[in-house]
Amino acid sequence: MRPIIIAANWKMNTTPSDAGPLASAIAAATATDDVVRVICPPYVCLAPVRDALAGTGIAVGAQDVHPLAAGAYTGEISAGMLTGLATWCIVGHSERRRDQHETDELVGRKLARCLESGLRPIWCVGEQLDEREAGRAEAVVREQVERGLVAGGMANGEWAGSVVIAYEPVWAIGTGRTARGADAAAMADAIRSALEANGWTRDAAATVPVLYGGSVTAASIGEFLAEPAIDGALVGGASLKPDEMAGIVARAATTAAARRAAAG
Repeated sequence: MRPIIIAANWKMNTTPSDAGPLASAIAAATATDDVVRVICPPYVCLAPVRDALAGTGIAVGAQDVHPLAAGAYTGEISAGMLTGLATWCIVGHSERRRDQHETDELVGRKLARCLESGLRPIWCVGEQLDEREAGRAEAVVREQVERGLVAGGMANGEWAGSVVIAYEPVWAIGTGRTARGADAAAMADAIRSALEANGWTRDAAATVPVLYGGSVTAASIGEFLAEPAIDGALVGGASLKPDEMAGIVARAATTAAARRAAAG
């Protein structure tokens, strides 16, 4: 059975002085062994969040990583720099694709760096509004998966037990538009199908958790977790609110228990 994962992406919010207390509040509000919980604060907050979460069972993730191990890249962060600070890492988030013009090939190289360095990646894929309206949503996401696999040298399924993929319908993030659970489930199926089409066995593709990442809240998470193909969420704005995170994780824990019971 795939794990249920709730990952918090704090984006460019919090400071080193307030990140630790917020992480502690979230840990206290979400205590459970049934859900994999990850908090991804800004780089400058990694150490205080790590310290605040010690012994809570919540993992720490970075929001990005450079594809190379070292070099003359002012302002960048390498995987080696994250040692002891984070064990997870977001790669290919839609905001970085938009603002830093990250390509699928670059994202694939970052994936490879994460995996080689022992960081568990949350690989973000998703389509724009015009692509969905043109009927190309699944094709776009399949292309993102294929290009990332090729660039990252991941076409043989070797890393099946380590990769997590987050489906981000970019058109539903902060726009007031909403995706439905069925939309996310269809894309999760397309993602796993794309893995199979690019060298992964069906069993390997089936082990990959797919998260939903489109303006998730405690009120909306249930619709997505009701879909067997969806295994959790990458949470943005709501992850800065302990009460919202409590509701999201509680619903995720209920889903995990139900799936475990159904699996026998």
